[in-house]
Amino acid sequence: MPTADPTCLFCKIVGGTLPAERVYEDHEILAFKDIHPQAPFHCLVIPKAHVPTLNDFPPEQAELVGRLLLTARRIAGEQGLPGYRVAMNVNREGGQVVFHAHLHVLGGRPLQGALG
Repeated sequence: MPTADPTCLFCKIVGGTLPAERVYEDHEILAFKDIHPQAPFHCLVIPKAHVPTLNDFPPEQAELVGRLLLTARRIAGEQGLPGYRVAMNVNREGGQVVFHAHLHVLGGRPLQGALG
């Protein structure tokens, strides 16, 4: 699996060639604020290595997938969010626009309504 795709928007953010307001970073994960927020707090949590969709994670990367979710929880706590939503869109039919796997973390107001 390639670690970066030179045409990928999120890979460019990981590599530092595109700016982003970073909220968390470690050796495998990066989180940054969404430029089109859908809530008072809206960030994206991504693996630094390029993985197009959730469907493309091999079973041996189950720990990384879990760490993405735990990072979302950590960020929500650091932001003081009493409740929050974590969502992942998969493929165009699922609403995915950027084909680099990512979680949305949304909060800062009561979140209501259906997701679809």
